[in-house]
Amino acid sequence: MTNFYSFHGTITMISDFFTGQNGEGEGCYKLISVDNGLGALVNFVVSPTTYFVDHVMVAIGDRVTGYYDGDAPTILIYPPQYQALVMTKDSPNQNVKVDYFNSQLVSNDGQLQLNISPYTQIVLTNGQAFSRSPANRDLIVIYGPATHSIPAKTTPYRIIVLCKGLF
Repeated sequence: MTNFYSFHGTITMISDFFTGQNGEGEGCYKLISVDNGLGALVNFVVSPTTYFVDHVMVAIGDRVTGYYDGDAPTILIYPPQYQALVMTKDSPNQNVKVDYFNSQLVSNDGQLQLNISPYTQIVLTNGQAFSRSPANRDLIVIYGPATHSIPAKTTPYRIIVLCKGLF
């Protein structure tokens, strides 16, 4: 179970990030700076394993949310720098939740409960069908309307299962 934290804002800069590995990873890692508009800034290190929802290309000016492991060690610098596990670009037609979902399909933070329908697409990060229950797993949930209850209930459009060892 990953302890997902998130930061939402506007991309202000995208640059190459050098890992210092004798040029092997040159150009494979990016540093994406995100400003939340309230004075907070975060730098996300984006690696080849960072999952971009819908495989979108991001650019300066895009509104995004970066998800990272809140329990991972970080260097004490300003602005904070986190290894991005999942990135989403804002879309008016969909909501995204990245979290651990328990046996009742309730998110770890208790804010969202999933009602799986026969039309809910459940896939792996490589796009292949996932044939087991999504319960008790780290998930990326893409959904539309939700109830105003706590937890909010929704029938997701798509669930992407984050298998162990991916991060």
